[in-house]
Amino acid sequence: MGEHILSWMTFFPVIGAAVIAFIPSERKEIIKTVAAAAAAVPLILAVQLFVNFDRGTAAFQFVEHYTWIKSFNIEYYMGIDGLSVPMVLLTALLSFLCIIASWNISKATKGYFALFLILEAAMIGVFCALDFFLFYLFWELMLLPMYFLIGIWGGPRREYAAIKFFLYTLAGSVLMLLAMIAFYLNVQDPNTGGHTFNMLFMMDQANHSAWLKATDIRHLLWLGLFIGFAIKVPIFPFHTWLPDAHVEAPTAVSVILAGVLLKMGTYGLLRISYPILPDAAVWFSFTLAIFGAINILYGAYCAMAQTDMKKLVAYSSISHMGYVLLGMSAMTSAGINGAVLQMFNHGTITAMMFLCVGVIYDRAHHREINGFGGLGLQMPLYTSVFSFALFAAIGLPGLSGFVSEAMIFIGVFPVYRTVAIISALGIIIGAAYVLWMLQRVFLGPKNEKYDDLPDISGREMFTLVPIGILVLLLGIYPMPVLDLMKVSLNNLIKVVAG
Repeated sequence: MGEHILSWMTFFPVIGAAVIAFIPSERKEIIKTVAAAAAAVPLILAVQLFVNFDRGTAAFQFVEHYTWIKSFNIEYYMGIDGLSVPMVLLTALLSFLCIIASWNISKATKGYFALFLILEAAMIGVFCALDFFLFYLFWELMLLPMYFLIGIWGGPRREYAAIKFFLYTLAGSVLMLLAMIAFYLNVQDPNTGGHTFNMLFMMDQANHSAWLKATDIRHLLWLGLFIGFAIKVPIFPFHTWLPDAHVEAPTAVSVILAGVLLKMGTYGLLRISYPILPDAAVWFSFTLAIFGAINILYGAYCAMAQTDMKKLVAYSSISHMGYVLLGMSAMTSAGINGAVLQMFNHGTITAMMFLCVGVIYDRAHHREINGFGGLGLQMPLYTSVFSFALFAAIGLPGLSGFVSEAMIFIGVFPVYRTVAIISALGIIIGAAYVLWMLQRVFLGPKNEKYDDLPDISGREMFTLVPIGILVLLLGIYPMPVLDLMKVSLNNLIKVVAG
């Protein structure tokens, strides 16, 4: 298993899904146990990657490289670097915890857990693939399980939300496909002289054809990839699918959607767009900073206007992903390292918030902020955990969100000072909508309607405590994740700088 650790991580959940297919539908406890075991294996292997990863090199590690479709020079090429490892860790952790959080799923249990495991396999595959064709295959594979998880197990408007998510993401994928084909036909394999999907060959500008070296073509390809990835982030104005998808999705699916899928947009920009088209990345950097500022402020103002707890957290995700864009635009060490750390930190913090929203929804069967009040008296442990997550979201010093946002502003301020100052207003607005929700839900007189609500359960705490520990530890000492990333990301900055 050690020699093919990335393949085992990627495809073991698929094996779990196949086993579930042969279990009788009425044996729900066995189905859930198999799903948890199938998600636990990638998590154990991810911890092994974390321990054994060489932090002193920017080279790809744990590489698996085989010929797949020889006639088109398509390869099974997997490997990870400092950009990939935090995302793989995040995916494996959240997937396992989301399986546990889904233990109360009773509708079509077999289909739910099988689809969830296939979704996990596709997500891990995206973060490990080094062949563009393979990357695109995993990217597209995510669409189907997510579509069905929202469309079948979601809320009252689940069909609308699922179709909207699918169409938006598919539209972006078409643009990515066209860019991929353009690269394939205009990048030469230095070993054979033929076309190639190998990302590492694409990153070497010496392998580009004269057509691909034309400035207008490079800018056009950058824009095509940008729109494809922007829809996934999502970046304004490509964001409208996200609130609907979050509100209608089951709790665990919302966690994966915000915790992992949104990060794939920014990961794609850093993995593909930046190193393959570095000059276009520099050309677009100020525009990217503007998009980041718009996301921060627009998402924060929209969150302020929400009365549904889940929708508020969804819009806060749009706002916090704006910080990632802002850090990426600076192309400084602090900015890009802070951006990738924010990707990881936002994944954990927003996961806590969505899981906490799911806890109260399971009991009260609604998420209206004004429908609660005084829950701190009735559910003190739940109040403490949710408050911890909310304060982490606004960047309270000592918690992980503060570290990544501080790094982003340190990196951006010398480059785009005015944009950084304007974007900093998002922190104030973020504190306002978080405190507004905290006050109305947990403080004040107790709503007698909810006198019998039980406090958070042991299973629910099991899904929240590991994430909370990470949020606290990385707020005090973020070096375990920063050490993973810094060599690879600093090398990426050198590539972009020419």
